[in-house]
Amino acid sequence: MDRSEQGLLRTDPVPEEGEDVAATIGATETLSEDEREELRRELAKVEEEIQTLSQVLAAKEKHLAEIKRKLGINSLQELKQNIAKGWQDVTATSAYKKTSETLSQAGQKASAAFSSVGSVITKKLEDVKNSPTFKSFEEKVENLKSKVGGNKPAGGDFGEVLNSTASASATTTEPLPEQTQESL
Repeated sequence: MDRSEQGLLRTDPVPEEGEDVAATIGATETLSEDEREELRRELAKVEEEIQTLSQVLAAKEKHLAEIKRKLGINSLQELKQNIAKGWQDVTATSAYKKTSETLSQAGQKASAAFSSVGSVITKKLEDVKNSPTFKSFEEKVENLKSKVGGNKPAGGDFGEVLNSTASASATTTEPLPEQTQESL
């Protein structure tokens, strides 16, 4: 192996960004002047490669933007596509599928519960209507209706009861004192 390859294959720890530089000073003190010069050339070469790669990346991004412009793809369309793809990815997950199934089952159970509650309420109302207390109340209303409205046959709807009550009370009311004075 020549000396340049040996430098690339070293397994010495390389200080990371933010690492204490003082810990690495001991290693640089043991380098010869030739090794230091070679490391400086290597450093300059790597920095140049990074600069070149940055320029290539910028050129590629510019080319990408030009292609998108020619295709009529704008930021809003990209956002829509990204959202659609993201939603598709989410719906493909097992967690989404399990949640969807659970919510579907919960909805079915809630629907069944509401149906059951409706049936119970209907039965209770029928029970109340058939109870002796309600029958007694219904008879009292019918008696009151016949007294107020005359001897009409029992039955009829609530509107008829109101109309007969209103017409019966209109015929028996006396004019107000104000009306009497105005008509004089």
